[in-house]
Parts: sequence; structure tokens; C-alpha cells
Amino acid sequence: MGPVQHELAGEPTFEPTIQVDMEIKAFVSAWRHCDYVSTYMARMISQNRSDSVRHSNLFSSALNELLEVAFRTRHAGGDLACRVSRHGATDRIELTFPCVPGDRQFYQEAVSQVAGFEARERYLSSVSGDLAPSREVVLLELAVDYNATFRVEEAAGDAIRLVVDLPLEGLRN
Repeated sequence: MGPVQHELAGEPTFEPTIQVDMEIKAFVSAWRHCDYVSTYMARMISQNRSDSVRHSNLFSSALNELLEVAFRTRHAGGDLACRVSRHGATDRIELTFPCVPGDRQFYQEAVSQVAGFEARERYLSSVSGDLAPSREVVLLELAVDYNATFRVEEAAGDAIRLVVDLPLEGLRN
């Protein structure tokens, strides 16, 4: 693998570490795929971190949540690509998955709302209510608890790419 091809101007270079691809149909056929993929990838990328067990646990939890977001796709065809790359203390997860137009709108709006000062208030309000966990709450949780940053990009075909930067190595507690 080479450096990530779609970097924004002025952004640091993230070096690829691991990528897993599978048909979305196979991925959504069993819920356990989320856990298997996240655990495997977390163990593979965490071995050279200062506290590899902590890093692996945090990364696996975050990736599992993101995979569950992709798992809820309503698009029946295409592929899921999960790529992890690294720049210093930050790991980048890129999830590319097929997406129907209505879900594209949701992701654009959700990602725009998880950034900023209000994210913490929105997250606390959502977890203290009686609402069932939603994809937006998952993104808010990662933004607040993991200091994650997000962006959504268009990908080839009917797919989107959810790009998530996780500065796990620098997280306190």
C-alpha cells in the first residue's frame, strides 16, 4: 500500500497500516463480523504503541462502533473497505461503504453536528434520554470520548467514505 491518495491540501501524510475489504452483503450477513474485524485490526496496529493493550481496546471499541454504523446501510450491493493509516499519535480509519441517497444526507448532517462546542452537550443530552442508540449518538460518543474528528467524502459508485481520525495515543484516561 502507498500513502493515502485523497489527502486534503496541507494535511499530514498518513501511512497505511492495514486494510480489510469484503462484500457488503457478506458483511451484513452476520453481526459478529463487526467484532471480528475490529478486534483483528486493533491487535494488528497496536503492537508498537506505548500501551498496546490499552490502545488495542480503545481502537477496537471505536472501530466496532463505526463498523456498526456501516452495518446499518440499506444498500444491498457493493463493497466495504476498511483502511487504517497512521500519522504520529493519530490513527485514521477510512470506511468506504455503499450508501443510499437518504443516508448520504444523514452522514453529511451528522458529521457537521459532531464538531464543535455543542457536541458534548448534545451527547450528554442524548445518553440521558430514553432514546435508543442511533448512528448520530455513536459519532457523538467518538467525538466526545475519543476526541475523534470526522469528514465524509464521496467515493466511487454509490459509496461514501467516512474518514475518522483518532488520537488515541494522546488520550488521557
